[in-house]
Amino acid sequence: MSLFSSSTQEVPASSSVPRHLAIIMDGNGRWAKKRHLPRAAGHKRGVETVRSVIKACIERDIRYLTLFAFSSENWRRPPEEVTFLMGLFMRALEVEVTKMHENGIRLRVVGDLSRFEPRLCEMIRRGEALTAANTRLTVTVAANYGGRWDILQAIERMLLAHPGKRSNFIEADLATYLAMAYAPEPDLFIRTGGEQRISNFLLWQLAYTELYFTDTLWPEFDTAALDAAIGSFRERERRFGRTSEQLHAAHQPEPAMALHSEDIQPHSQGQDA
Repeated sequence: MSLFSSSTQEVPASSSVPRHLAIIMDGNGRWAKKRHLPRAAGHKRGVETVRSVIKACIERDIRYLTLFAFSSENWRRPPEEVTFLMGLFMRALEVEVTKMHENGIRLRVVGDLSRFEPRLCEMIRRGEALTAANTRLTVTVAANYGGRWDILQAIERMLLAHPGKRSNFIEADLATYLAMAYAPEPDLFIRTGGEQRISNFLLWQLAYTELYFTDTLWPEFDTAALDAAIGSFRERERRFGRTSEQLHAAHQPEPAMALHSEDIQPHSQGQDA
């Protein structure tokens, strides 16, 4: 069973700060190109931005942060860049996991890990195991992840566990098997770098997520840029299928109960103390 309800089945509680933030970290290569540096320099700088955003999320009481690190379509990039990204991922795991654990952060990695070399898979497994009990912030890294892959693998796993549901299942049956069944749906999605698309990221989970696009390149995405995105989020009217009037009525305080004269009991005089 999924630990959290679906926004299409129940209206989520409202909050001025997103409980779950999902980010496509775009613009590393362009940041490097503007400075006449190799693309690898942009990816390295992007790791530094990840550190600062994780810290900012903790300070703002965001409980879930999901980062799109490597999509299932990113294998189409030049082989030397893919190799560098895999190496960078391993080095980040080597350096960051212990720090995350010391700061109460849980690490999860979602995606089709079958294409990764065994050493990387083992590092992921160890990092997830070490941080499994941490609750301060859950950081999910989506690696070799695609939203369509997620839905297909969920259907396959569901039917393997429940063959009888092949022609008769509901949303809740499938949601249990999605890669991020352990987290609520994202409240806010941010994409840096100027592009305005979700690129096969969390297709199921983004159904009612607020979308925010910024021209800021990922290596330049600082706490001020994050606060600007959260500020935009606070201005959104999150109706979840309702009308504005219904939404406003739901947030109106209940009127105070009128007090009638017959309800007032006279104070008795001369009673024993």
